[in-house]
Amino acid sequence: MVNPLRLIVGLSGASGIIYGIRMLEVLHDLDIETDLVMTGMADKMVEIETGWKSDEVRGLATRCHDNNDFTSVLASGGYRNTGMVVLPCSMKTVAGIACGFADNLLLRAADCTLKERRPLVLVPRETPLNVIQLKNMLTLAEAGVTILPAAPGFYHKPKQISDLVDHVVGKALDIFGVDHHLYKRWREDI
Repeated sequence: MVNPLRLIVGLSGASGIIYGIRMLEVLHDLDIETDLVMTGMADKMVEIETGWKSDEVRGLATRCHDNNDFTSVLASGGYRNTGMVVLPCSMKTVAGIACGFADNLLLRAADCTLKERRPLVLVPRETPLNVIQLKNMLTLAEAGVTILPAAPGFYHKPKQISDLVDHVVGKALDIFGVDHHLYKRWREDI
């Protein structure tokens, strides 16, 4: 494991970009190094779904990488990192990773994460899911990828949308062993 933690954060063009932004905020606040790669549609989703600017989102990361730059360190399995999370993860991105079709840096970084046997967490937001999407996710799960749908729990009695977002982000952080207090865990008060 890399010490200190260093996570690759991928933002793709699905609805739910707030999950990725919140992940970057939390990792920034915890002083965890991040390498950010965003697709072109992720840039558009920032504008469509939030009051953020793409440059502000990039400012939360330790390092930013151009999605078309295959000379980036993220294109090499030799780049030392703890793992990668893609949130939100579009079905196009799921399909690309499942088929090994690494035609952009986000997909190549995920491919490297898989081949190096590091944790890879994908947070799809699409619903409902068709058979092709489910088969792609099954292929990835069989390869060791954690599929973590953006489906927050309600046992922590959320009061606002940010509570729901924090629950999903917290579940993703748990996969990497990141200590956080984003939500009250099941039966934690007993």
